[in-house]
Amino acid sequence: MTKTSKEQPEKLITKKELNSVFWRSFQMEFSWNYERQMNMAYVFAMIPILKKLYPKKTDMAHALKRHLAFFNTTPHIVTLILGINTAMEEENVLDEQFDVSTIDSIKTSLMGPLAGLGDSFFWGTLRLIATGVGTSLALQGNALGPILFLLIFNVPHIILRYLFTGWGYKLGTGFLKKIQANGMMESLTLGASIIGLMVVGAMTASMIDISIPVTISGSGETAVTVQSIFDDVMPKLLPLATFGAVFYLLKKEVKPLAILGGMAVVGILGSLVGIF
Repeated sequence: MTKTSKEQPEKLITKKELNSVFWRSFQMEFSWNYERQMNMAYVFAMIPILKKLYPKKTDMAHALKRHLAFFNTTPHIVTLILGINTAMEEENVLDEQFDVSTIDSIKTSLMGPLAGLGDSFFWGTLRLIATGVGTSLALQGNALGPILFLLIFNVPHIILRYLFTGWGYKLGTGFLKKIQANGMMESLTLGASIIGLMVVGAMTASMIDISIPVTISGSGETAVTVQSIFDDVMPKLLPLATFGAVFYLLKKEVKPLAILGGMAVVGILGSLVGIF
């Protein structure tokens, strides 16, 4: 590959190209495929950078092919890797001794850890918080429910997506390598996972409602029901047990449709005999 002259300025990429990468990053899952997953969308996001750095068609072809390799990570933080790859592509142009293979290597090494962190925070925490707030209002007939859901989830993720584009370009690879070497990435992932599980547990108690109003003895206010016994043992015990049963069946690779069908049958039968 022909390198650009050393007379070029130290920085070739401007804010304009980085903004183009940011806007193009929103379609990361639009062209998802089973063979290489996000690779086509990743190339699409990198095109403004590659066009600026590689005016020759042969160099551009090599760069496009380089980024068509397998890629998959949490789409909300993909701009961090895009920014890092932008800095590396720029260094490839400016430095005759640069090892081009490291561009794909750093992308491959980062997409896994960042996916664990991103999935835990965005899918496992932020989305559940947004869903909890939005659903609670929607169940009360409040039109703010879906609006708040979209705002709570999208405003933080769009801001971070934008910031990560510049941060990735400015930090390059050194900072993230240091984080991985210190084990901080694993700690951040664990912390985000714990928060996500706490939110899931809270939603289980608030969103699942199961009761057994069968009377064992007495009548009126003095009636003793099966549900009151469960509540005395532990409030929300039945929703917890139901959640645990569904989780167990999923771990045993029982099909979700079969689980939903079984729950529907139990609910119908319970209603017919007056249990639920």
